[in-house]
Amino acid sequence: MTSAGPVDDDGDTGDSGDTGEADDPLVGVIIEIPQPYAIELTAWRAEFGDPLARSVPPHITLLPPTRLARDGFDPLVAHLRTVAAAREPFEVLLRGTATFRPVSPVVFVQLAHGISECEMLQAAVRSGPVSRDLDFPYHPHVTVAHDVAASALDRAETALRDWEGRFTVGGFSLHEHGADGVWRLHERFAFRTG
Repeated sequence: MTSAGPVDDDGDTGDSGDTGEADDPLVGVIIEIPQPYAIELTAWRAEFGDPLARSVPPHITLLPPTRLARDGFDPLVAHLRTVAAAREPFEVLLRGTATFRPVSPVVFVQLAHGISECEMLQAAVRSGPVSRDLDFPYHPHVTVAHDVAASALDRAETALRDWEGRFTVGGFSLHEHGADGVWRLHERFAFRTG
């Protein structure tokens, strides 16, 4: 992989699910963090010197970067539509910081509410045509500093200790990693309503 994307900046090496060819699409599935929280967390990430601050939008990973066979897009999209149609919107409360150190040089904003919903959702997303193992146990979070100096990680952990954001998750999105190293939105999948 030439650069990290919206789903591999948190200590998951991403390509562990790679069983395809190098020119097969690399995809990931995320819950996008809405505004105004996204712009604020991006600014903080840049403040901590994280080089991915402007190229990786704040998100909660559901499927880390996974190599997909060329003919796998249609089955994956159909699967994700089915997963989304079976879910209802849920609330997420982001509050405070934690770290994966010393295992991985990551500081993140924690989920105080919505953890079990994210766990069930990611398990459903990773089933079917994208079944794969993870490098680490699933832990929903929003990365705010990764692969920066220890002092910057310390600052991130302290600066956002009391940070909080609440929003309703109404769906998730599929992204594809381009040959230019940029992650692009492929499709959004809305949960059922009513």
